Amino acid sequence: MAAVSRFDAIVVGGGCAGLSAAVRLAGGGAKVLVLEARSRLGGRATTFQDRVTGEPVDNGQHVLLGCYRETLAFLSAIGARDRVRAQPNLSVTMIDEAGTRTELTCPPWPAPWHLLAGACRWSALGWSDRLALLRMAAPIRAEAGAPSNETVQSWLAAHGQTERLLRFLWEPLVLAAMNQPMDAVSAAPFQRVLAEMFTGSSENSAVVLPARPLIEMYAEPAREYITRAGGDVRLSTPATVNVQGRRIVVTAGRETFESSATIVAVPWVKLDTTITGETAPLASTLAAAAATKPSPIVTVNLWYDAPIFDRPFVGLPGRTAQWLFDTAAIVPGMTHLSIVSSGATALLTETNDAIVAMADAELRASIHAARNARIVKSTVIRQPHATFSLAPGQPPRPATATALPRLWLAGDWIETGLPATIESAVRSGHAAADRALSSGTSS
Repeated sequence: MAAVSRFDAIVVGGGCAGLSAAVRLAGGGAKVLVLEARSRLGGRATTFQDRVTGEPVDNGQHVLLGCYRETLAFLSAIGARDRVRAQPNLSVTMIDEAGTRTELTCPPWPAPWHLLAGACRWSALGWSDRLALLRMAAPIRAEAGAPSNETVQSWLAAHGQTERLLRFLWEPLVLAAMNQPMDAVSAAPFQRVLAEMFTGSSENSAVVLPARPLIEMYAEPAREYITRAGGDVRLSTPATVNVQGRRIVVTAGRETFESSATIVAVPWVKLDTTITGETAPLASTLAAAAATKPSPIVTVNLWYDAPIFDRPFVGLPGRTAQWLFDTAAIVPGMTHLSIVSSGATALLTETNDAIVAMADAELRASIHAARNARIVKSTVIRQPHATFSLAPGQPPRPATATALPRLWLAGDWIETGLPATIESAVRSGHAAADRALSSGTSS
């Protein structure tokens, strides 16, 4: 069957990268087809409906930051900027193993001085810790960056960071941003995160939380934008991208498509089954993707019979589960708590009951109100391939451009300099779309 050309561009994958690429293409005048294998949009940042409560539940709690400029621009483009809520400045509650609550609250000063000022008032730290934090001002802003073959732990130690700073500030931030322990992850992308958070405006480090379930926050508004522009978004439509010399033929079910641009926006673990045919020009990219190791996240959702918390989120340093989110304080209509364990390799083999018991025990030890509350429902979400590993020695991440002139890649695992975040995914999507548009893709 001859390939049908009814679209200017085809995007395979309906997650953050694919949707942001499709929206950028549509905004540039292209008629776009998005093909998503699953029955819902969003990829690893999506929403499902709980079977018992009927409540929408995100596939793990996702947090944005004020420095996510491409993500916020994407939300603005699809008319969804009001579907997230940003702190005016960085403010984080921490509860240590003894149950002591402290607050890091930063003033609206230029970065990184706002962090240093906040640390001076943070009761979790002593003066030696605050002086040690001052030593990080220059490394954070260093243009040369941190070495890629050095771990975060050794890099921070080289700059004199104290045990309390590691425990209360750096380790929680590393786990949240990198999804791996400090002794297992490369310092280079972490330094890039710090540079984006703690240079320029103090708003760059402010936490930005979804005010809607993820699928409503960005996925459905993106779909509406694409279809209004004359494109199409198809769910439950697995697709393969077949390389035939310099031809790129996309097959979805019984239909085949050719266009002037194809963007493959699938996770690295699905690249080798998505791109088929004469793949020799892509051999190094496919090999690197196949050799890239994953890092898991486990999220426990708990419904208690009484409120136990009075903040949207709190850090739990030193615990198996490092962050607690109260969805009732974040998204109207939600009623559960989400407890997130990053770098959760050890939990993957545990039973759901054991994981729920762990989360409940840690909350009861940390939060007094939890001791008198009873769990009425729980769910456990395992994401074995939540992110790609950023350990030193991992294969190089590919660029957006490929050896084939009408084929581009997008995804959080593309080389953006950032770890596996929504921002990395969106930046790659925008970069792929911009390259496609500059190559002449238009209706």
